[in-house]
Amino acid sequence: MLKSVAGRASGTYYERLEVPANANQVQLRQAYRNLSKRYHPDTTSLPPAEALERLNAVKRAYGVLIDPAARQRYDSQLVLLQGNPAPALDPARLSHSPGDGVEQPLDVRRSLSGGEWFALVLLGLSFLACLVLAIGLAWARGSDLVQRLGL
Repeated sequence: MLKSVAGRASGTYYERLEVPANANQVQLRQAYRNLSKRYHPDTTSLPPAEALERLNAVKRAYGVLIDPAARQRYDSQLVLLQGNPAPALDPARLSHSPGDGVEQPLDVRRSLSGGEWFALVLLGLSFLACLVLAIGLAWARGSDLVQRLGL
């Protein structure tokens, strides 16, 4: 499972996600979102091939660590490969229980990318165009109605 990426050691999945080995589900999710934003080819200054490679490495790490069973197997393999004892993981911290802070709305805020800003500007412009068109049609039809009724 510990493969090298582009000829250099990639480290553990925990290092790829920049989280401690005892990170809970919320920390994993936040790290994944931040790193996905950092390495996404549309939002990074890295060359596209390198960005995609790093993004895929982050996706693989997240896919294993977010699943408790796969994470346990991975930690067991780390112990065998590195010869270090795995850090103690508290199973209660890995479960989703009410009130444990799973995905608070303020915890997942991030800045908008250029593409998202562009989409928002286009949406705003189309809204304004529709508003002007609706007002113009209402005014024109109102004038016609006044002429027909002879008011």
